[in-house]
Amino acid sequence: MSKFSVISPIDGTEALSVDYSTDEQIQQALDAARQAQSVWKGLSLVERKSLVSKAVDWLVSHKDEIAKSITTCIGRPISQSPGEVRGLEERARYMIDVAEQALADIVPTPKEGFKRYLRREPLGTVMIIAPWNYPFLTAVNAIVPALVAGNTVLLKHASQTPLAAQLFQQAFDAAGLPKGVFQTLYMTHSATERVLRADYVDFVAFTGSVEGGKRIQSTISERFIGAGLELGGKDPAYVRADADVDFAAENLVDGSFFNSGQSCCGVERIYVHASIFDAFVAKFVEVTKQYKLGNPTDPSVNLGPMVSAAAAANVKAQIEEAVAKGAKKLIDESLFPAHAEGTAYHAPQVLINVDHSMSVMTEESFGPVVGIMAVADDEEAIRMMNDSCYGLTASIWTKDQEAAEAIGSRIATGTVFMNRCDYLDPALAWTGVKDTGRGISLSELGYHQLTRVKSYHLRDA
Repeated sequence: MSKFSVISPIDGTEALSVDYSTDEQIQQALDAARQAQSVWKGLSLVERKSLVSKAVDWLVSHKDEIAKSITTCIGRPISQSPGEVRGLEERARYMIDVAEQALADIVPTPKEGFKRYLRREPLGTVMIIAPWNYPFLTAVNAIVPALVAGNTVLLKHASQTPLAAQLFQQAFDAAGLPKGVFQTLYMTHSATERVLRADYVDFVAFTGSVEGGKRIQSTISERFIGAGLELGGKDPAYVRADADVDFAAENLVDGSFFNSGQSCCGVERIYVHASIFDAFVAKFVEVTKQYKLGNPTDPSVNLGPMVSAAAAANVKAQIEEAVAKGAKKLIDESLFPAHAEGTAYHAPQVLINVDHSMSVMTEESFGPVVGIMAVADDEEAIRMMNDSCYGLTASIWTKDQEAAEAIGSRIATGTVFMNRCDYLDPALAWTGVKDTGRGISLSELGYHQLTRVKSYHLRDA
């Protein structure tokens, strides 16, 4: 039986070793999911909501164990890891609460002699392929609505975060879901592709890289099943001339460097009106220097290692390329003693004199680096923000809500923020454009891609 190891970025040692699911175990899981689906669908919505709620209760009650697993596997500071459980609960509770409305029958204008309505039904079995960077938050976006809607779920988590998969399994087992309704599988890429090609999975929800999304789409191309693909991001912020400079800088530092910048909706490029550029940059650098990089098990640390030494090396390469093309580094790495080449520990870096010839302004960094560029006006800011192959979120920092809405209407993005960033409101659809992918999670609309519509056209005898 083959295994995979989880190397903790804290110290580069093996945190745990996990057996891959065998072909027999995978087939048993697929058969169990198919058999369980009719039973699960047959329960009332109230019953399904109750059982899923119990699983959420279990997860919340095990928040310390969850936080420790996050810190161990990806290096997020233990001072911040518990926040993922709070976010998980907020999203899960919201999606459970809106299920009745989201899944309610749609009744057209009455027509004499007929009863007509549209009803949402579960798709069948949903495979969720979850990423490592927010191992509970990202997975819950699909797990909860898929189950509440009446689907069975197969969870294939990232190889860096098998502990998250194990904890999810324990939660749903403790909640008492029927056997086969929720199962976890530990699979290689090739095994995952074989499952997706077979006639056992009715929808796949994938969060990951653009290349991974293309591979998923190619794999299912000969089948008539849907896919939700949440892929890359290079999210911009625009600080207008009327913005509160200190407020914008403090929030954008957090939006850029939380989770060591390893967030799909983290801020990776900032455009600032030229009239306040110097003041904004000075404040941004001041706040950045207050961060403490170090061992994430230390409660005083608020910036941990990246997920791997290789990830840190990619960020370093982007910075070096930008500097070679004329960019200027504003952070002296010696201010962060834990910063060390060849390890996962990378100091936050702020770059100016940047432009779009540099990969740091156009390609996903997924690390603690941000470029800040001066712009002359709204028109230039809009042009720069749209000069990207991605479109997940964009934030506008201003006192003028009307201007923010007008600018937002012209940005190719899934979410427009004003005076905030890097947050998912479960009442709003989480979606993107261009290479950020397709599909919707969260909000009432998040139930739509996890169900199909059946029309009932009943004529009186």
